[in-house]
Amino acid sequence: MKILTSPAHLQRLEEILRKSLPLALPVFGAVLNINRGNPGHFEVLVDKWPEFGAVLARPSGKVPSGDMGELQEGGDTVPWDVPAPPPHPCPHVGTLLSPPLTPASPRPAPGVRLGSLSPSHVDLLNDTWPYGGNARSRRYLAEILGRFPQVCLQDGSGQPVAWVLTDHFGTGTHSYTLPEQRRRGHMQVALTVAAQRAHARGFPTFG
Repeated sequence: MKILTSPAHLQRLEEILRKSLPLALPVFGAVLNINRGNPGHFEVLVDKWPEFGAVLARPSGKVPSGDMGELQEGGDTVPWDVPAPPPHPCPHVGTLLSPPLTPASPRPAPGVRLGSLSPSHVDLLNDTWPYGGNARSRRYLAEILGRFPQVCLQDGSGQPVAWVLTDHFGTGTHSYTLPEQRRRGHMQVALTVAAQRAHARGFPTFG
């Protein structure tokens, strides 16, 4: 496998993958992140260049045996010339679910405003994530919280009521509304804002 390091090659790869959606979804978001500052410190490999047959996105350097490597199982590979993409190896990774983008975005409910999550909220995220509840997942959530875009709705006291986190692959990793705050349209607002911000950065959104 060949690691692509040339900005021109990485940009070309992005263009090729964009034309191959949704087949390329498992690695496309990682390539977008790499080409936009690489906040996740990822690298992309191809079996050959420029006419490649497989693409791999993974943490830079040797795939770690620690927390991030275990959670992401070494990255994601997309083989070319197959009828459908393989199942994603990470159950917590999914496409960013978004309502249709419309000119008039939904507004937060009265008493709720757009805000942001802080490192102090990582325990709340870990407790409410279906794959959380342990030290390893806490470190992973703290990492993506500090590196990737997120949207949060807060109540009048500044406490989170709903949020959407994204990850190394540009996908929605953890979306949640507190039980007592449900059925008020909070998630629709958070997902729409997250989708609009992602779209502005060149990321596609899929429902």
